[in-house]
Amino acid sequence: MTTVRDAGLQPERTRLAWRRTALTVTVVAMLTVRLAFTGGRVGALLAALTIVGWGATVTLCWRRATGTGVPGTGGRTLAAVGLSGAGFALIGILLVVYGV
Repeated sequence: MTTVRDAGLQPERTRLAWRRTALTVTVVAMLTVRLAFTGGRVGALLAALTIVGWGATVTLCWRRATGTGVPGTGGRTLAAVGLSGAGFALIGILLVVYGV
């Protein structure tokens, strides 16, 4: 006798969490682009690194949130997004320090 697991709302909550992550990363990326216009070379370099990280993170989040395609990370999606999130947190702190 096999029991069928009722996932309930868990898949929807997971999709929403991935979308919130993508939204948060997008906001930080936009703030660093704003800094690039006023922060000189350091701001431009930070914005360039942030945009690269933004693209990678949003791609991972989109694939996980929509369930389209294979994540392509060999099961390391959560670790990659966690590392990216830590990087974006550091960038957020730098934005606060610079006063953006």
